[in-house]
Amino acid sequence: MENHSFVTEFVLLGLSQNPNVQKIEFVVFLFVYIITIGGNMLIVVTIICSPALLSSPMYFFLAFLSFLDGCFSSAMTPKMIVHLLYKRKTISFQGCMVQLFSEHFFGGAEVIVLTAMAYDRYVAICKPLHYSSIMSRRLCFVLMGVAWTGGFLHSIVQILFTLQLPFCGPNVIDHFMCDLYPLLKLACTDTHIFGLLVVANSGSICIIIFSLLLVSYGVILFSLRKHRSEGRQKALSTCGSHVAVVVLFFVPCIFTYARPPSAFSFDKMVAIFYCTLSPLLNPLIYTFRNKEVKNAMRKVWKRLVLVSDEK
Repeated sequence: MENHSFVTEFVLLGLSQNPNVQKIEFVVFLFVYIITIGGNMLIVVTIICSPALLSSPMYFFLAFLSFLDGCFSSAMTPKMIVHLLYKRKTISFQGCMVQLFSEHFFGGAEVIVLTAMAYDRYVAICKPLHYSSIMSRRLCFVLMGVAWTGGFLHSIVQILFTLQLPFCGPNVIDHFMCDLYPLLKLACTDTHIFGLLVVANSGSICIIIFSLLLVSYGVILFSLRKHRSEGRQKALSTCGSHVAVVVLFFVPCIFTYARPPSAFSFDKMVAIFYCTLSPLLNPLIYTFRNKEVKNAMRKVWKRLVLVSDEK
């Protein structure tokens, strides 16, 4: 099926058409984006510069997750922030497809990384004697490769289907970014089957993996009964952080993609949550009660101060 699109650009309505509100949104989202990138990159640099942390599979995946969070947020937020300065907000057809691909590429990879982190905690708590042999450096790199490959395959399927849709007239998207359901509303054809494919590809994946993750953490919590009080508290703190991040990521994802392709008034708010707030909160959740990461951050900071003093 060939694509017969006559639309060369899309007009985004954004979050608000009120100029005064847009100025406030610009300041708020610019601040949030700077903190998001700064926080996630701080975790990446801290773990990379700390051999003791980098050698641990848990922190290896945490650095990878923080990198993906920064990329995921950067796929959509900068364009949204720039659009807040303009009355007419447009994005080219090619730019729209790139944004759509990037969103699902990094989002799909993050789903697999969160699954890998859950498996790492399962092995560490339920099979501690075999942890070092199971969670080898080789397996960590294999899982990283699986995350990149899975994210690519997931996003390329979305793009290939979207490119088959004919856009022959309407080009106004009632959103602040390009996404599947807003684009379906503009297609000059029956998109019922495509909507079901979106639910099958994105929605079902989110539901299945989210359910498996909840079950795995349930098994982990059940097995903690046999651990000593001190070890149990540390494991609960770590798993609590993981569960919080999983819920923050998957609940908006399930709401967005695991339903019929119809628009709701609060879709934009849900998108704001998983595009900006979730990547912002992840580094805070993982470092707030993690002494190892906070101590490593202090050491990296002291090292940077010493280097700057020497110069």
